[in-house]
Amino acid sequence: MNPSLVISTCDFCDAHKSDESGRFRVLPPVFKDYGSHNSFYGQVLTVKCFEDNSHVKAAVESEGHGRVLVVDGAGSLRRALLGGNLAASAAQKGWAGVVVYGCVRDDAELAALPIGIRALALNPMPTVRADQGQTGGRIEILGVAVRTGDWLYADRDGMVVNPDPLHIS
Repeated sequence: MNPSLVISTCDFCDAHKSDESGRFRVLPPVFKDYGSHNSFYGQVLTVKCFEDNSHVKAAVESEGHGRVLVVDGAGSLRRALLGGNLAASAAQKGWAGVVVYGCVRDDAELAALPIGIRALALNPMPTVRADQGQTGGRIEILGVAVRTGDWLYADRDGMVVNPDPLHIS
């Protein structure tokens, strides 16, 4: 990720407001910021899991190469899919961000890490690890499709997804 690049999801939305193809998508405004980077972007890797972060752990312990991990945790508010240790691993391995449709934990630790982190809420309860879930492919967050290989852009105004990199002309 180029830290000097200014991301503006509002500008992206202005440029794509007439796009009815479904290629350009806006994620619902239900996510809160937890990492120290409020703006981030990168190519997406998806994980689909329910109250089991085995696949999240495997992903963040692999090289991130500036990507964004998008986790479909089915919106569960009962267990945290990402905590301080896994988020620290993601930052160390070069992930630009992690978006969790579910909960995270260790708020103070997450806030200190040089990575973007978005989730629905905090919950101190960890998950179990039973190697349940899927990595890669298509997930859906509140009716919005996200695929491995898409590009996700996040700033204080929201998050947008597109199959190709976005540029403001």
